[in-house]
Amino acid sequence: MTLQKILVALAGIVLVAMAYQTYGWPGVAAALGAVMMWVMLHFTRLMTVLKRAANRPIGHVGSAVMFNVKLKRGVTLMHVIAMTRSLGERLSPEGEEPERFRWTDTGGSAVTADFQGGKLVQWTLQRPPPDEGMPASSVAAPAPGTAP
Repeated sequence: MTLQKILVALAGIVLVAMAYQTYGWPGVAAALGAVMMWVMLHFTRLMTVLKRAANRPIGHVGSAVMFNVKLKRGVTLMHVIAMTRSLGERLSPEGEEPERFRWTDTGGSAVTADFQGGKLVQWTLQRPPPDEGMPASSVAAPAPGTAP
């Protein structure tokens, strides 16, 4: 267990103990009700994210480039799934750390993300090479307002 999980459990126990000391058994009932409400809110969010992801193809994202920009180190896998609204394509074997997932868009760009302990540690953006049939001017056009 991580320190954060231990601290959350201890905070719940302390809340119930303080409620008992201050208000007696009615306080315990109220504190347990608050803790249960918090657990139910997190469970509902988890189910909503997974329900949205179930309706999309695995490993698909609207724009891999925009997804790459939104990523931040330390976000959870659940947060990434909520951002993409899609489960990632698993690249690492089951149960092996770091977990590696890939999301690809229709243009062939892909983001590969590594998760250690359920938190994002690194990611890479892979872009497809430009088409050989394209004229050179359309591959690298100068920015508007600049002299050639």
